[in-house]
Amino acid sequence: MSSELIKNLLYNTALLLSISIVYNLFFIRFDSREKWLEAILGIFLGGVGMLLMINTVSFSNGIIFDTRSILISVSGLFLGYIPTIIATLLISAYRIYLGGGGALTGVLVTGTSALIGLVWYKYRLPAILKKPKKVWPELYLFGLLVHLAMLFCMLTLPNQQGVAVLQAITLPVLIIYPIGSLLLCLVMLQGLKNQAAEKNLRESRENYKHLYYEFQKKESLLRSLLDSLPDLVFYKDENSVYLGCNKAFEGFANRPMDELVGHTDFDLFNLEMATLFREMDLIMMSEKKSRRNEEIVTYPDGREVFLETLKTPYYGHNGEILGLIGVSRDITERKKNEAEILYLSQHDALTGLHNRSYYEKERKRLDNLDYLPLSLIIGDINGLKLINDAFGHGEGDKLLISIAKIMEDCAREKDVLVRTGGDEFVMLLPQTSYREAGALVEKIKKSCEKGYKLDDELISTSISLGYASKAREHEPFEKVFRLAEESMYRKKLLEYKSFHSAIMNSIKTTLYEKSNETEAHALRMADLAKQLGRVLGLDQEDLVALELVATLHDIGKISIDSKLLQKTGKLTDAEWTEIKKHPEVGYRIAQTVPELRKIAEYILCHHERWDGTGYPQGLKAEKIPLLARILAIVDAYDVMTQDRPYRRAMLEQDAIDELRYHAGSQFDPALVEVFIKDVIEKNAIEENAIK
Repeated sequence: MSSELIKNLLYNTALLLSISIVYNLFFIRFDSREKWLEAILGIFLGGVGMLLMINTVSFSNGIIFDTRSILISVSGLFLGYIPTIIATLLISAYRIYLGGGGALTGVLVTGTSALIGLVWYKYRLPAILKKPKKVWPELYLFGLLVHLAMLFCMLTLPNQQGVAVLQAITLPVLIIYPIGSLLLCLVMLQGLKNQAAEKNLRESRENYKHLYYEFQKKESLLRSLLDSLPDLVFYKDENSVYLGCNKAFEGFANRPMDELVGHTDFDLFNLEMATLFREMDLIMMSEKKSRRNEEIVTYPDGREVFLETLKTPYYGHNGEILGLIGVSRDITERKKNEAEILYLSQHDALTGLHNRSYYEKERKRLDNLDYLPLSLIIGDINGLKLINDAFGHGEGDKLLISIAKIMEDCAREKDVLVRTGGDEFVMLLPQTSYREAGALVEKIKKSCEKGYKLDDELISTSISLGYASKAREHEPFEKVFRLAEESMYRKKLLEYKSFHSAIMNSIKTTLYEKSNETEAHALRMADLAKQLGRVLGLDQEDLVALELVATLHDIGKISIDSKLLQKTGKLTDAEWTEIKKHPEVGYRIAQTVPELRKIAEYILCHHERWDGTGYPQGLKAEKIPLLARILAIVDAYDVMTQDRPYRRAMLEQDAIDELRYHAGSQFDPALVEVFIKDVIEKNAIEENAIK
């Protein structure tokens, strides 16, 4: 083996390494999965192989040696199929072009080297890339195997030249070429690792940019979200120094966030508010858990609002508290609603007094030794149902309100006044003797006798009151309540007749003022009705009832608007419907007064007609009570024969003709004839006799 041969082999190997370094520096970064780039790479490798064949170690008969085997095997190992196959084809074509006795052997060496490299690429490259250290033994073994195969291919040289060539090159090839393959593999491996590192760095930069922009986007979104909240949002460090807030909190503090950050509550708010906020922070920090508080704060515009604040600690990675996050919500409306609901749950909506549920709670509270003697006053309004039926519930409500005001004015601060039912009131009087309770009852009675002025209207008031006292601790309160109730009922029996008489007089007076009916009309009707009743042989009780119903038959009209009652023109359907309600209203009024209950049915039926077309029940013929049939005839006759604002009175004969015309339809025909012959005509004869 000549020194010239070794020198040339080393030169060829160095040339290959130099070219590979240039490749690593400038071309490997363009590696891609794109097929056309892989084809260009294959052409480049083929060109390198041709360059290597220009600088060869030559033997006789066109036998040349170079480092193609290193190039192609390493390319197969690291660059894969397409570049290696293209480079192999180009190098093989060029070797055939150069010709000589070793051309076919050269092609075989190129193909064998490529095949070994590609086998290693498929089965070993992933493992090689994953090895952090000590990959060189395998790479050296790879180079040795490639060049053992190369030497084996020398046996294909013609004319027994292979033996001579093997004798000349075996030792330098086995020494130099595996080391050259190892060095080239290490260069390529480092290039791939550099490429991977650069790719990872590039991806990391892209990821960082993406994360940065994503962070900016999310921060902007979070800021927009926080600023859109009506709640006050803020966060502080562990020393209660503000680190940030939303727009709503800026409005609350009356300054922008830049002027809030770095300051404490004592820098931003008055001493009272700052102390309150700081104390809540300290409690939350010491408890190390979320805390909810309610506080009244003052906004810059002077508004006082209720805030519900939730403060939550946030922690570092070591579990230490870094600060707190706070969210405050304006609950002023909720507090108002809660107060209103609480008020309504304990008060009567009409009078404003406390209700029964409040009474039960206070009764239990006051029923103990500290409040003895405990007295009790029970009141029941007189005639409320009668007033409701006669004048409407609006007037009844006025009565309730007026009596409630009277009792409230008479009550002391420590007393508990309650409306326990529709017309019932109770007063609890702690530390009040029986005599003192009696004095309070007299005070209320005198105030009721004066009446109560409500909306410039004097309301006549009357309430029956009973009272009792609990003087001993073990005396049952229920017994005291029963005694007061019995006392109230006794008073009610004594006051009932006089009050109802006053109410009835008031009703009649109001009726005559509102309608076209007069007391004279009622008296004439009563007289005519009694005359007809005597002719018919009615007993004294029915005659009294006739007189009473004649006086009060239109009592239900008290509930109708006076303008409607005095209207002279034609009534509309709606107005006529309203008018037709008065028999039923009158019936209800009469039912509330024991003395009138016996005539309630006659009041209800006094507009029924003989043919069944009357109202309100549509009764027919003798199903209509007799007294109601009598009343219908005498009422019609008196109305026809008396002057009215809208017409003059009819002549007596015309009225008689009208009665007979409607006999059998509106009136009982038999009663009409009896009334005409035995009452009207008889009265006419008597009047003529007097004249």
